[in-house]
Amino acid sequence: MTNSAIGKVVKSNTHIDYVCQVYGRGELVTPPLPIDYAFGEFVAIELNGATDDGCNLLVGIIYNTLLLNPEFGNTGPRLSPRGEQEIFTPDYLNETATLVGIIAVGWHDAEGHPQQGVPALAAEVDAPVRRLSESELAQFHRDESGRLALRYASVLMGMQNPVVTQLLINVIDRLSQRFPEQRGQLQVMRNNLAWRSIVQPAG
Repeated sequence: MTNSAIGKVVKSNTHIDYVCQVYGRGELVTPPLPIDYAFGEFVAIELNGATDDGCNLLVGIIYNTLLLNPEFGNTGPRLSPRGEQEIFTPDYLNETATLVGIIAVGWHDAEGHPQQGVPALAAEVDAPVRRLSESELAQFHRDESGRLALRYASVLMGMQNPVVTQLLINVIDRLSQRFPEQRGQLQVMRNNLAWRSIVQPAG
């Protein structure tokens, strides 16, 4: 099993839309694998210590990946071969990066109970990002009565992003395995989303 650490927050696009730079080679003993930051993966964004209301992390979903490569299109002559660049300009080689987009869909309250929706607090630059464990994932999706909750679905649907429907379908498929007793309700929701994905593009 790989390290749960994925990367760190480097910027935000909105109050709930964050960009995380994935740890690269040499930054961790065991760097994350692509499956650790795959589309639809649930993550925790750690806040800097407990806040006044006790919130210590945000819960988000990875919805996008962006690869940065400054060398792309640079086909001109080089002053030195790549082997020498590693010796004389090692920082240059580290300019490539993998970024993932994360939508915050909840947080943990003062008692440590997960809450779904738009969090009042925002993360800071360099806030560490890690994968949620399976137990944390299950806890996040249970309401006060222990039943499955998907209150953040409206937050995702309000993004007006073409990948949101598929994102929710992926989430539902994963939750169907975790909550087999409510697979019927989840299947109805999945069918509605699948129908929407067909009808909406058609106008």
